[in-house]
Amino acid sequence: MSSSRASSAAAPTGATAPAHAPAGPAPSPGSPGRTAAVVWGRAEQQDFRSRVRGALLGGAVGDALGAAVDPLPLAEIRQAHGPAGVLDLLPAYGRRGAITATTQLTLFTVDGLIRAQVRRDTGAWHPPTDLYRAYLRWSATQHDWGPDERRADDGWLAREEWLYQRRSPGRDTLGALREPTMGTLADPRNPGSAAPAAVARSAPFGLLVGWDPQLVFQLAAECAAQTHGSPASLLASGAFAVLVHGLTRGEGPTTAVQRALDSSPHVRGTRA
Repeated sequence: MSSSRASSAAAPTGATAPAHAPAGPAPSPGSPGRTAAVVWGRAEQQDFRSRVRGALLGGAVGDALGAAVDPLPLAEIRQAHGPAGVLDLLPAYGRRGAITATTQLTLFTVDGLIRAQVRRDTGAWHPPTDLYRAYLRWSATQHDWGPDERRADDGWLAREEWLYQRRSPGRDTLGALREPTMGTLADPRNPGSAAPAAVARSAPFGLLVGWDPQLVFQLAAECAAQTHGSPASLLASGAFAVLVHGLTRGEGPTTAVQRALDSSPHVRGTRA
């Protein structure tokens, strides 16, 4: 996915935004979730786009680096590759640097957020539903031979043939997306699963830097519930998104980590 597409969805030219940050697909003006805005100039636009590239490319490279050793415990990785672990790309899925299921899902997370931005002005704005539909489009890449031109709503990302590669996705994820209805905080899918799949795809929520951290946390948790509904998965997904949110806004690592740790442990909409 072009980082310019991703950044433009969160940061249209001429928008207003907090320092170091674009407005993003934010709550309606005047709502408590909207941050204070200032004029966002060319330098801020370039800085933000660089951070988007860092988030998406860094995640993709890191996941490709670990793809070959993903199922192994740390002790076995160090035994095979030395105390420092894996330092270069290893063959996985028949080649070096192959895209992983996590990177595929991250791209479709961005795709869903772009569509949420587009729908915001139509009066039919519900980001979790747009993300769910994006994940359904991703699930097709795991069992179809290639893009189906008859699906008019697929959009450009789902028509990229190179994405149609099965990458050993978690059974929890695929099973949840086969259910007839979307998982929610009140009715989550796989409520006993603490697998990290939902956390790993949650970085793009942190690019919504025009949102308050609490809303970033909430949206990441709501979308995690669509496939992995355990409290550990919901809270970790929200905290990771808030961590990326702070870094993208220009906070230092220590401040961003502390903000993530301070995120409310209560997620609205969950069952008591």
